[in-house]
Amino acid sequence: MSLQSADLARLLVAMAMLLTVAHLGARLCTLLRQPPVIGEILGGLLLGPTVLGLIAPGAASALLPKAGVTPVGLGVLQELGLLLLMFLSGREVLASRTTARRRTVVAVALSGLVLPFAAAMASVGLFDHTAYSGPHGTRLTFVLVFGIGIAVTSIPVISRIMLDLDLLHTRFARVVLSVALLEDVVLYVTLAVILGLVQGAAAPVFGLWSLVGVPDIGLTTAYYVTASLVLFAVFMPWGRKIFAVLAHNRFNFVERRSATAFRLLFLLVLVLVCVFIGVNPVFGAILAGVSAAGADADDTDVRRREQAEHAWDALKKVSLALFIPLYFAVVGLQLDLVHHLSVGFFLAYLLLACVTKTVSVWLGARVAGEPPRSAVDLAIALNARGGPGIVLATVTLSAGVINEDFFTVLVILSILTSQAAGLWLQHAGVGGETGRPHRIRENGGAPGRTAETDPAESDRAVRG
Repeated sequence: MSLQSADLARLLVAMAMLLTVAHLGARLCTLLRQPPVIGEILGGLLLGPTVLGLIAPGAASALLPKAGVTPVGLGVLQELGLLLLMFLSGREVLASRTTARRRTVVAVALSGLVLPFAAAMASVGLFDHTAYSGPHGTRLTFVLVFGIGIAVTSIPVISRIMLDLDLLHTRFARVVLSVALLEDVVLYVTLAVILGLVQGAAAPVFGLWSLVGVPDIGLTTAYYVTASLVLFAVFMPWGRKIFAVLAHNRFNFVERRSATAFRLLFLLVLVLVCVFIGVNPVFGAILAGVSAAGADADDTDVRRREQAEHAWDALKKVSLALFIPLYFAVVGLQLDLVHHLSVGFFLAYLLLACVTKTVSVWLGARVAGEPPRSAVDLAIALNARGGPGIVLATVTLSAGVINEDFFTVLVILSILTSQAAGLWLQHAGVGGETGRPHRIRENGGAPGRTAETDPAESDRAVRG
């Protein structure tokens, strides 16, 4: 089957327009010291039903038709963008394993997870879950997504904010990123369980379990949940060893020819494994990133480490130039603020999410012995949901767990909380000339001793 010239032209025009508005929006947000992802989403929003579809529906339909090659092609590119985003996020997860005050990290992570889920369970009765669930959603999946949406924290967005504010070398950043790492691992596993429950309720059409042919819904659900948990249990501790064995094998001509190609191949193979066993491909992508980056970090061969570094740089440049901006732009296209924004539910969820997350993190920090102002800074920073919040929305929408109304709420919540975190840290003096990061104390050290005044600590933080 060959692609007709007219269809190819329409697809290329749509890609060009989406890339243009995505990069324009990202550039404007960068100048305003806001996360670029916000601008990429807003760029797609301009071409979607919220703006162009409302002002000129004929032009919107001609540029981005609902059927044909264009939506299929954009869907494939969006899926590739999501997989590459999660693959690179796996590397961010590894880079965020910083040394920080363990008591603060554990206390904040526990309170930042337990209290939001408790709030979700306590307040979920106030909302009609059928009004915001998709065709495969249940009361249980609604509660879990509701809780994850409150508790999730964005490592990439926080890292970018810290980088822009020159905070990455401070104890404050190390605590924030350590907490975000622990929270996101737990929440990704929980999301895997949710999708396993959904897979169990839906009829399996492809994969290992479909070959077994057991019709019992209970057994099917148990299989998909177990498969998700086993995948994490295998690749989180041993994934880097698996990648290292494959990469350093003398018969691996792909790695010798192109380190970039082998990392992409490893990503695709692990995603295919997930598809076959019935686990959402997103988790294969993030575990592939954690495994590959971990093996590269452990490699003692200087030449191989340099090649790996060049490979990651190449992947990042191509992904951030094409696939990831298209992914977020298409997310913006899917937003319909005119027809799928429940204002009452959004305001209630926004208030509940921000208050619950902020208070829970503040309480955990205070229990760990942090000063009040330090606890406030931690609470605001960890309220940023960014990319993971948007991934939660897109993955659960495509799986039929939530509907477009809840999807819209989760995306806007991610945008607003990321903006709020950036503005607070930028204007509250954190990491500024006064050296505010000294408020995050570590191991009983003197309050005035910071990473800036301790070169060894600063070097360890940067390398960590």
